Amino acid sequence: MTLKQQLTEDMKNAMRAGEKHQLGVIRLMLAAIKQREVDERIELDDVQVLATLEKMMKQRKDSVSQFDAAGRDDLSAIERAEMVVIETYLPTKLDEAEIDALITAAIAETGASSPRDMGKVVAAVKEKAAGRADMGVVSGRIKTRLAG
Repeated sequence: MTLKQQLTEDMKNAMRAGEKHQLGVIRLMLAAIKQREVDERIELDDVQVLATLEKMMKQRKDSVSQFDAAGRDDLSAIERAEMVVIETYLPTKLDEAEIDALITAAIAETGASSPRDMGKVVAAVKEKAAGRADMGVVSGRIKTRLAG
């Protein structure tokens, strides 16, 4: 079952169970997926659906930080609740040791020795950690590893 089919099934189950909050968030996710399909005139596969869901998570994190800065705890709580539902469809995140192991393997695989080789290493890690690690944090670690 694809991720999109899973979302549709979960939407039906949420309707039957009367879970209005979860139903609303799932509808938002399906709408974002459908919008991307219409815009790009393609059928999204699981990788592209995950990318769409990750983008939604990033938008909500940005919103939470802005709402917290403005003192709007009510809106911040709504965004956090949406994030909890979206996270259930994302793959589990890699821990620190797994990220370090991927970086070490990528450096050995690419033969990187200086910060100029960072692009190759990031590409290799991104391929293996797609959707399971924050690439901003990973690239920072790669940079420090190659610099020193």
